[in-house]
Amino acid sequence: MKKLILSMACLGLSLTAYAQNEKDSVRYDQYGIKVDRKPLQTEERNGILVMESKDSNYKLWFDIRVHVDAATFFGQDKDYDPIGDGASIRRARFAVKGQVTPEWYGEVDVNFANGVLELKDAIVRYTGFNDWELQAGNFKENFQLTRNTSSRYQPLMERPMVANNLGPNRSVGVNAKYQKKWIFASYGVFFHAVEDSETRTYVEDNNKDYGRKEGLAHTAKVVFQPLYKSSDASLHLGAAVSRRKPSTDVDPGEYGGVRISTRNATSINRKKYLDTDVIPNVNFSLYSTYEIAGHYKGLRFESAYVQDDVHILKDAPANVNKSVKKFHGGYVMASYLLFGGKQKYDYNGAKFNQVKRGRSWGDIELAARYDYMDLNSGGVLGGSGENYTFGINYYTSKNVRFSLDYQYSNNDRYANGKGKLFVGHDVNGNPTKDPSQVVEADGKAGVDFHMVAARIQIDF
Repeated sequence: MKKLILSMACLGLSLTAYAQNEKDSVRYDQYGIKVDRKPLQTEERNGILVMESKDSNYKLWFDIRVHVDAATFFGQDKDYDPIGDGASIRRARFAVKGQVTPEWYGEVDVNFANGVLELKDAIVRYTGFNDWELQAGNFKENFQLTRNTSSRYQPLMERPMVANNLGPNRSVGVNAKYQKKWIFASYGVFFHAVEDSETRTYVEDNNKDYGRKEGLAHTAKVVFQPLYKSSDASLHLGAAVSRRKPSTDVDPGEYGGVRISTRNATSINRKKYLDTDVIPNVNFSLYSTYEIAGHYKGLRFESAYVQDDVHILKDAPANVNKSVKKFHGGYVMASYLLFGGKQKYDYNGAKFNQVKRGRSWGDIELAARYDYMDLNSGGVLGGSGENYTFGINYYTSKNVRFSLDYQYSNNDRYANGKGKLFVGHDVNGNPTKDPSQVVEADGKAGVDFHMVAARIQIDF
């Protein structure tokens, strides 16, 4: 009897403990609904904080970067517009990324640089099909290699001029991507750009006040990757095209036109010497690009040619020059890790990735690039320019990098920032902003200058 009583008492204690444990394991959301629970493991992976379930079906991580820049400019003609030296927070990015199921991924990425809030990425992605990826939201269109490669992994502080406005950047849209072995292919339909509150106000005003339809864009890209089996080398042979109608993400007074403009170098120099101003009565723009890039161990090389054909409406006013405007540009670049480090190429994204340092103390990378852009065509004189850029990077760890760049910029007489900047001297020796009044002395016309810039970068 004693044994029976003791057994029943033990059973009762066990049932009580089970009930208590079951009660402790139950959780409810803010609406009182019972929710499923899954413990997460937290760890640092290459300097990134990652929280992941044991079965890896759920993963959440942060992607944060800070780029602190400073630059000085010299060598421009004393009669021309001065260029102010300065410093800035080039990027202050905070992104939250989550793999909520094996097939579904989401991301929100914002930039707080210099106190200005700007949306970068807002992504919903599905990967449930073999070798296919479907994506919707606001993100980079698959067009230029240099634009799609993260700012963290650029060998030079700034991308070439053709990456700024001679081709699409981020837009709201949907995209399908296929990547398997040696081929990468992408096609997307896109609407307006989402940048900041000003851009959003333009979109809403064009819709509300004028009932204007959103201009659609179609962007397609194909890349051949014949060395996909190699870990030490890659070869990227790419081509892309983007056909775009005028969008509503511009001032309502400029709707139906396009404007192409760019800075020569760092964002600290706010002057955009190359600028077409608004080209009105545009039917559509047709961008195209051709790319050759790759790496071998510590060597990385890139080159691309980009063209933008701006087509004017056939029923534009009689006084409008209806010829197709053919703007173009390109670049060649190479970099090399001196102490045994390796470059990395991301086949799934058709872009470059984080370098691998060759020594425990880090690695040093040398980089050089030539780039140019020509915005003079079809009666539009937006100017042309070229840059010669040299850089050195010191990678102290996976997350910290110091960069020093030197650049010489050479612009023609038409690169006067929509008529706002001095580009030469007239017959009387006075500085002038009018290219037609410039009298070349010793073959010189247009704004030429030198730049030295530095950056401290951390990613975590």
